[in-house]
Amino acid sequence: MKKTTGFDRSKTKNWHPATQAVRGGTWRSEHGETSEALFLTSGYTYDNAEEVAARFAGEEQGMTYSRLQNPTVAMLEERIALMEGAEACRTQATGMAAMTTALLCQLSAGDHIVAAKAAFGSCRWLVDHLCPRFGIETTVVDGRDNDAWEKAIQSNTKVFFFETPANPTMDIVDMKHVCGLARAHGIASVVDNAFATAVLQRPLDFGADVVAYSATKLMEGQGRVLAGAVCGTEKFINDVLLPFQRNTGPNLSPFNAWVVLKGLETLDLRARRQSENALSVGKAIEGRVARMLHPGLPSHPQHNLAMSQSNACGPIFSFVLDGGREQAMAFLNALELVDISNNIGDSRSLCCHPWSTTHYGVSEDARIDMGVVEGMLRINIGLEDPRDIIADLDQALTKVGL
Repeated sequence: MKKTTGFDRSKTKNWHPATQAVRGGTWRSEHGETSEALFLTSGYTYDNAEEVAARFAGEEQGMTYSRLQNPTVAMLEERIALMEGAEACRTQATGMAAMTTALLCQLSAGDHIVAAKAAFGSCRWLVDHLCPRFGIETTVVDGRDNDAWEKAIQSNTKVFFFETPANPTMDIVDMKHVCGLARAHGIASVVDNAFATAVLQRPLDFGADVVAYSATKLMEGQGRVLAGAVCGTEKFINDVLLPFQRNTGPNLSPFNAWVVLKGLETLDLRARRQSENALSVGKAIEGRVARMLHPGLPSHPQHNLAMSQSNACGPIFSFVLDGGREQAMAFLNALELVDISNNIGDSRSLCCHPWSTTHYGVSEDARIDMGVVEGMLRINIGLEDPRDIIADLDQALTKVGL
């Protein structure tokens, strides 16, 4: 591969996804390194004053400041955009920085946003608390109900915001219908795709306008760094998102970008194997728990829709114990192999109690309304042998009387 081939869309767009994840966005320096170079620099120098003036004016290509451009970060942005089927991508310091940027860059006082009520706790906080503080009206709906989206539209509705599968209830949104509805009304659809990544589903293929990520999760995949990303058209990224990001500064560090680049090389393998493991584990314990929330299993009420939008079930699912918080906590304390942790997408199996962790900052009424109950547990299935994961869950369930 030549030094700049990774940025040549005329070639890279024809590569298969696994190849894009390894090679896309690679830009080699004059040294010809095989691994992407790590550019740890805050600023850049110039041969003359006219050159820097031309760069800042947009008349000449080149780096100006690492809040705007960095070679390592640029490689990651091109790779993610390529995998997503997007024209452009901008990365952010965290997943929540990405969600905040994706929303606030296109919303102003007097606008209205419609969001699915089942969402990560911090995403609900954005909708329930942050947006209203700035005069942005919000409405939350049952994302599974296609009619609810249409009924919520107002003359000032600017954005639809949802995640699918939803965290942690595993609700599925009909992307083709909801994104199509948004587009028909001139509304931008913003989809949080962190649970799946482009390996398992590509929201842009179903009509989404913007795709946002916590790259901390499956993209990075080994629990090492925080990162976020927003993908969309060049016009949206350059004209709408970039001015917000340039002047507020939620930028990704070059080192974290480099780590995520390394994670993307194995994303296709990890996402598929972890999905297979999650399916095996879900089948093994389904009869032992009060309620299973696993889109890959036929028992999930939206199983067919989930599988029509995704090519695998993903590594994450939830289940409910009928003994409530006490039994859920006892189960977590009985685990021997699986870690108690509120992260997801990791190569290690992790389990948490959403009521008291990821959704603790959401009001109790909102938690109950979205379906987060005190007996719910969310699990991320890793790359361990599924037989060992099943054995650990089995002994923990036995210890809590199930």
